[in-house]
Amino acid sequence: MAKFEEIDEARRLFGLGEAATFKEIKQVYRKMAFRYHPDRGGEDPEQGERMKRMNWAYKLLMDYCARYKYTFREEDVARAYPEEEYLGRYAYGWFDGP
Repeated sequence: MAKFEEIDEARRLFGLGEAATFKEIKQVYRKMAFRYHPDRGGEDPEQGERMKRMNWAYKLLMDYCARYKYTFREEDVARAYPEEEYLGRYAYGWFDGP
């Protein structure tokens, strides 16, 4: 089990904020892996270590996210899709009042 400090360190390594989606984590990892992969780094001896650190951080964050329990309550779903409320207001008489 990972400690908060490890999760926080992994998050900061990728430059993520305090909240991120799976998609955001994957995008940042892929971008950084492309940039810092040892095969692209020439003779820089730190590239291999940097890539190992990034792989550790990515695995740690993915494991943490995979263990997260999602809620399916109406208010939580509405919070995940705030644009649905606005579209609903528009479609069902936004200007007509409540």
